[in-house]
Amino acid sequence: MKKLKRQWQYHLMLLPGVILIFIFAYIPLYGVIIAFEDYNPALGFASPWGGMKHFQYIFSQPAFLRTIWNTFFIAVMKLIGGIVVPVIFALLLNELVSNRLKRIFQTLIYIPNFLSWVIMAGVLMDILANNGIINQFLGFFGMDAVNFLGNASVFPWTMIVTDIWKGFGFGTVVYLAALTSIDPGLYESAILDGATRWQQIRYITLPLLMPTIILMLVLALGNVLNAGFDQIFNLYSPIVYQTGDIIDTYVYRLGIQQAQYSVGAAIGLFKSAVSAVLVLTSYILADKCAGYKIF
Repeated sequence: MKKLKRQWQYHLMLLPGVILIFIFAYIPLYGVIIAFEDYNPALGFASPWGGMKHFQYIFSQPAFLRTIWNTFFIAVMKLIGGIVVPVIFALLLNELVSNRLKRIFQTLIYIPNFLSWVIMAGVLMDILANNGIINQFLGFFGMDAVNFLGNASVFPWTMIVTDIWKGFGFGTVVYLAALTSIDPGLYESAILDGATRWQQIRYITLPLLMPTIILMLVLALGNVLNAGFDQIFNLYSPIVYQTGDIIDTYVYRLGIQQAQYSVGAAIGLFKSAVSAVLVLTSYILADKCAGYKIF
């Protein structure tokens, strides 16, 4: 109570956010009951009880099991690329002597992060079309055109690469900020000992950058089941459902387009339960590996 009296202003500032979260995040949790009912919009939450049959149904569907694999594959590859690529670019930008040139490159790679996937989808459809600039470039070297958005085997990698391209600018800024905290005296001592630039990066920069890398990695684990609904929904088509369909797009088609509300709610509840476990695991790992605590 003494601590509360000293910090009542901070709690008062938090109150509007807490109220909004309670209204829009906790009260709607009652709707989870739809997953256990044979939901009928005319009857509402008084629909007949269905028990666990919708969960049994979704796990018996090969399409759902395939979407789980697609979701994990796309999300994990995005996670790995979203760590490796920003680190590499941050190291490259850190080596630039000209601060002006560094700021120019930093701005250019950060711009796509501000664009929504609705806009980016239109841009990518033009760039990746059969007569788009990428295929024209491939044709210049005598290579066949690639159907990036219509080939089931190529589509997942297209989603992975384009997502990394759109978002790596933010990660680069984070790692550049971490690089500025490294003591320059360490590099001066390494130079006196005859260390090359690569040896400085290998034995000084990367080890000191590793806590930030681990922290970003473990905090991203909670989003493994979020493979990017807005991206894939705006770029996929029925021809690539086999490899490009993820849990969120599958729920959208079943729950919204086909009006199978109970089945869609069951899939959403399953995803939420797994995501909650992953978020808790990521916080534990962040504490153990990087000394980062939320609570």
